[in-house]
Amino acid sequence: MAEPRTTLWPLDPHTRAKHEVLKRYLDAWFPVLGTWNGRILFIDGFAGPGEYEGHEPGSPAIALNALRNHTVKHAISAEVGFMFIERDKARADHLRTVCEGLKVGLPDKCWVEVAHEAFDREMTSVLNRLDEQNKRLAPSFVMVDPFGVSGIPLKVLQRILKNPRCELYVSFMYESINRFKEQEEFEPHLDALFGCEKWREGNQITNPKERKRFMYDLYGSQLKAAGASQVVHFDLCLGNRLIYAIFFATQSLKGCNLMKQAVWKVAPFGDYAFHGSHMTQLTLGLASTDFVPLQEAIATKFGGKGWIPIQEISDYVSSDECDYHTGHFKKGALKAMEQQGTIEVDESSRKLRFTFPEGTRLRVKNDRTGCGPRGQ
Repeated sequence: MAEPRTTLWPLDPHTRAKHEVLKRYLDAWFPVLGTWNGRILFIDGFAGPGEYEGHEPGSPAIALNALRNHTVKHAISAEVGFMFIERDKARADHLRTVCEGLKVGLPDKCWVEVAHEAFDREMTSVLNRLDEQNKRLAPSFVMVDPFGVSGIPLKVLQRILKNPRCELYVSFMYESINRFKEQEEFEPHLDALFGCEKWREGNQITNPKERKRFMYDLYGSQLKAAGASQVVHFDLCLGNRLIYAIFFATQSLKGCNLMKQAVWKVAPFGDYAFHGSHMTQLTLGLASTDFVPLQEAIATKFGGKGWIPIQEISDYVSSDECDYHTGHFKKGALKAMEQQGTIEVDESSRKLRFTFPEGTRLRVKNDRTGCGPRGQ
């Protein structure tokens, strides 16, 4: 989507989906981090005017309302800061007005700041001041949602990720990359985006799917090199057309799992659907979820490894190696695998068959013929 020239513009359905994922994640993020830290931050790097043409809430309003309306907001002991960055003056001014109306109902230890500046310059300034004071950035959720690919240099994201418990929620506009990748004037923006020139190798790949996979893998590996331990992404598509990808970078296995749960809960919606990154044909959130790919993935990952604690499987499903989340693997995968004889469970580690409480030990057979319908 090209950047609108007006202060306000209509809300696109795909943006609504991105915001719904954001809200669902923040519903978990605020109490988890707000209980165990003295200070937490929500930073929106491309905040916009705070609302759309039809007065639908923008991402800053969604974040503020997520805390204002949270059922456990009074139990959140941390100071919660909201930092909204917007380079367009008219939009920044409008955002300040929107924020003023939303401050009522926020916990006492909250503050809201609107910065009229570009994301990369403002964050660089903030991080420079912290470096001078020998301080760290507080645990932060940083939303990076540009209209294109400029203004989000990897070197800035790297400085954010160097701080413990800081997370990135990035809209990755692959269609823009693919459209302009061979234009010389666009090359510096891609160098900054990827933090290297290796993306140029993708220009030589003629197969569109392989080229996209190369670019995705490169960006994900660069985010990991920048400090993330988990990088999960999903494609939002309209039919067969890619709209954008969400990349979520975190240092937390739990955070990775929570983000996957948030994405699964909002998809599909209308004509739009999220697709997995490892199992690209997997459509998330269907009323009848196909768990056979998860069964096969567990069989491949753990087959023949002997007795393993269930926590190992939980950690795998939580991680960026898997498109599913931990709400799926017991009933959706392990129960079916036990019924099929694909796994063997140490009965001394549980009380009831087809249940998998903490402490359960099991082993996955090498033979995958019992994995389900596709293996029969």
